[in-house]
Amino acid sequence: MKKKCLLRILILMGGSLVAADATPEEEAVAAAKNLGQQANYSWKTVIVVPEGAPFRPGPMQGKTEKDGFTQVAGTFGDNSWEIVRQGEKVALNSGDDGWQSMAEVEKGEGPARFRAAMARNLKVPAVQADDLAAGAKDLKKEGDLYSSPLTEDAAKSLLTFRRNGGEGATVTNPAGSVRFWLKDGVLAKYEFQVKGTVNFNGNEFQNDRTTTVEISGVGTTKVEVPAEAKKKLEAKGT
Repeated sequence: MKKKCLLRILILMGGSLVAADATPEEEAVAAAKNLGQQANYSWKTVIVVPEGAPFRPGPMQGKTEKDGFTQVAGTFGDNSWEIVRQGEKVALNSGDDGWQSMAEVEKGEGPARFRAAMARNLKVPAVQADDLAAGAKDLKKEGDLYSSPLTEDAAKSLLTFRRNGGEGATVTNPAGSVRFWLKDGVLAKYEFQVKGTVNFNGNEFQNDRTTTVEISGVGTTKVEVPAEAKKKLEAKGT
């Protein structure tokens, strides 16, 4: 763990430290950092779950600006949703209620709380990929592809996606793997698969999913935030 922390510090100090003889882990971490330094980019996330799974999220489309807005939209079942974030401030739109601040959403029950947790836990690809690289056991390189099993702790963390870090949930037999695709030293795509048995508040279920994220529009993406969303972000107490 200390070695991985030092690696990230060195990469942040200067890209020249990632030389031609860099390890696959160093190259993957540098690629995620390089993506995070871009002015803007877009991405598409697709989550595949087994047939018959009770929760079947639809595809998500995201856009982000460095030190600016992040906008993500998607579907869950028959419902569509959209999130806009600026720093720590978040606005959500899930249909009938229109745009709401995080404080307004958290006053609700059931699905509203789930949406709030999803918004709070949202990570842009550059950040999520860096976390995945940190959770890789032993990255191997084959051309532009880097792959590795995930550590048990990393798989467990991904299986307990909930507010407050999965508080109240336990996981047995967590396992997973991750793959990264690089292009010209910048992250172009990544995929992770996790599975395990999750018990939350006495309810046990199998969690098995594969998430694929493809990055596009690096340097050419434009984030157009709806006026109502901006109002919520600017309101006090958001």
